[in-house]
Amino acid sequence: MTLEANRIRLIMELRGQGITDSRVLGAIERVPREAFVPDTFRDQAYENMALPIGSGQTISQPAVVAFMTQELQIGDRMKVLEIGTGSGYQAAVLAKLCRRVYSIERHRELLVEAEQKFRELRINNITARVGDGTKGWPEQAPFDCIIVTAAATRNLPYALLDQLSPEGVMIAPVGKTTRDQYLYRFSFDSEGYLEQKKMWPVRFVPLIDDDDAAPS
Repeated sequence: MTLEANRIRLIMELRGQGITDSRVLGAIERVPREAFVPDTFRDQAYENMALPIGSGQTISQPAVVAFMTQELQIGDRMKVLEIGTGSGYQAAVLAKLCRRVYSIERHRELLVEAEQKFRELRINNITARVGDGTKGWPEQAPFDCIIVTAAATRNLPYALLDQLSPEGVMIAPVGKTTRDQYLYRFSFDSEGYLEQKKMWPVRFVPLIDDDDAAPS
């Protein structure tokens, strides 16, 4: 099958798995996933699976990208923070749905490659930088949505919650090991109390802060 045929098949598969937001499906359909995977995996670009991208990282399974994006309920005027740029694929999908994406990646080589892909695809509403994602991007806060693509293994990333707008939503995986990780949806009620909703089991690489990082 051609890449285009595989892309259409993937969209149908996502619909069958409960992705009902037409804007999310449209964004995934318009972003060429093959541009964000290594050449050796190009023929698998529209398989519903995670793929390695280097630096011990992966490009997430399309179903996970779609579910996380749908749960954010992104509006076209919103400002979104992404923790973990990785290949840049998730940021590219988000960029189709909101006003601006701010993305943080701790691996410089991945960020350089992702920014090159954004330029090639003429995606101009993503601002990315190298840094410790657990600290967020306080200079640009508050954010309407925050998406974390690495798992908090010890404590919730409270610094990120502090950068969420009062009506905002954060989606993040939480769990000490890949065997007990779940996606959580965080938001605030009308009185400002944190609400959290446990969703699906997932497997993400761990969220690492500067204290955890090995000396360079």
